[in-house]
Amino acid sequence: MSAVPAPTDAAPGAPRSRADLFWSFSWLALQGFGGVLAVVQRELVERKRWLTREQFVEDWAVAQIMPGPNVVNLSMMIGDRHFGLSGAIAALAGMLALPSLVVLLLAAGFASVADTPQAQGALRGMGAVAAGLILATGLKLIGALRANPMGLAACLGLAALTVVAMAVFKLSLAVVLGVLGGGACLWAWRCLGRPPATDQKPPS
Repeated sequence: MSAVPAPTDAAPGAPRSRADLFWSFSWLALQGFGGVLAVVQRELVERKRWLTREQFVEDWAVAQIMPGPNVVNLSMMIGDRHFGLSGAIAALAGMLALPSLVVLLLAAGFASVADTPQAQGALRGMGAVAAGLILATGLKLIGALRANPMGLAACLGLAALTVVAMAVFKLSLAVVLGVLGGGACLWAWRCLGRPPATDQKPPS
C-alpha cells in the first residue's frame, strides 16, 4: 500500500504520529456504541479536524463501497494517507485491539442475561437511539453536498432515490450501489470534465 498524497484543500489538523493514530482510533472505536457513524464524524471532522466535512463525505463514500466494515476501511485510508502502510496498520490496530477485548468481556457477561425481558428491552431502546444518531449525522453532512460537482439538487435527488430503493422497493445494497452509485460516479466524472464557467462574453 503506497502513501496517498493529501488533497489540496487539506484539513487543518493531522495525526502527529502512528501512536496518535492508534490511540485516536482506539478511543473512537470504544465510543462506537449504537451507531459509529455519528462518532466518526464528530471525532475526525469536529474534534480532531483531520478531515473537512467535504473530505469526510468523499472518503466515507469510498469506504462504503469497499468490502469490510466502513469505519475500518476509513481508518486505514487515513493512516495510509499520512504515514503509508505503517500508518494504516496503526489505525487498524487501534480500531480492533482494545474494542475487541471490551466486546469479548461484554459478550461473556451478557450471555447470562440475554434472555431476560430487561435485556431485550434495553436492546430495543438502543436500536431507536442508533437510528436517530445515523439520521442526525446524515442531516449534518448534507451541507457538504453544496461543493459536489453534480450540484446540491442532483445530490439530494440521488439520496432520495437511494432511500426509496432501499426502504420502499427493498433492493439489495449491491444493486443500489451498482446502479445508483455507478450512475452517480459517471455523472460526477462528466461534470468534472466540463470547462469552468466564465462570465466573459466571446469577442464579436
